Amino acid sequence: MRLKFFTFCCLSILFIACKVSPDPIVYGQDACQFCSMTIVDQQHASQLVTSKGKQYKFDAIECTLNYLSEHQDIEIAYNLVADYNTPGHMTDALSATYLICEEIKSPMGANLTAFELEDVASKTQKKLGGELLKWPELKARFNAE
Repeated sequence: MRLKFFTFCCLSILFIACKVSPDPIVYGQDACQFCSMTIVDQQHASQLVTSKGKQYKFDAIECTLNYLSEHQDIEIAYNLVADYNTPGHMTDALSATYLICEEIKSPMGANLTAFELEDVASKTQKKLGGELLKWPELKARFNAE
């Protein structure tokens, strides 16, 4: 009976330890994987989680893009960006709409912001100007630099 219980406990711990999901960013404490700055901006942060569960947190979307251009071999399970209109809320980077606009400053100076909803991004662009992009265009632009 004890052996079954011990085995169950070990398997439970192993299962929990191996879960692949994003951990919340601890703003004001976690450091950016790319530039080492403390992550404080809840409207521009981003996060990668590998298929093995390794967490990479970034203070700006441009840091994520720069990191990915240098580490193209990692298998990504989650690619998340902060939704500008909902500070602290992370959304899927591949489906987000991005706005490069001088009126919205990002931590590393690329003026790059993500929006979960495309219509909100379009309304913001009409109000403030700038250029709208989707993930493939954004990634190509940052890989070219």
